[in-house]
Amino acid sequence: MYSNQPRVDALQRLLNERIVLLDGAMGTMIQELRLGEADFRAKRFADWDRDLQGNNDLLSLTQPHAIGEIHDQFLRAGATIIETNTFNSNRISLADYGMEALAAEFNEASARIARASVERVASDEHPRFVAGVLGPTNRTASLSPDVNDPGFRNVDFDALVETYGEAAAALVAGGVDLLLVET
Repeated sequence: MYSNQPRVDALQRLLNERIVLLDGAMGTMIQELRLGEADFRAKRFADWDRDLQGNNDLLSLTQPHAIGEIHDQFLRAGATIIETNTFNSNRISLADYGMEALAAEFNEASARIARASVERVASDEHPRFVAGVLGPTNRTASLSPDVNDPGFRNVDFDALVETYGEAAAALVAGGVDLLLVET
């Protein structure tokens, strides 16, 4: 069975010694690339039946080199921990693109890209780590989206447990060191 316990222990030791830096805004860096619809689709999703531009997490599948370069830039700037490109990589959010069945693939691929970037630059003197991002869904279990039916919810707790469990398992399989719950 895979264990990242040595990396977790190294991170804990480092946190006891000094402040560590988390990378910056992945979405902003992606926007600076000025990618178009064809870039998001690439060959694999060329015939997808919905617009895909703006599905930044998809770029871990269609433009992995670009995502890796963003990670590399943050590491060169001094980040100790880089985050996976998985802010919306859950079944609930990906349903907007008809890609819910690909949620685990999105998470694992993104984790592997980040892990590869970290492995290229990490050393005993300068360890680096990968945080697997679990972002919010585009639905809420605490408020009704229908002002005429305040008791209505468009997602329930069990669905959230399932979607986050799948994402977390895929992030761990891809080699993250810790999970980061985003806002």
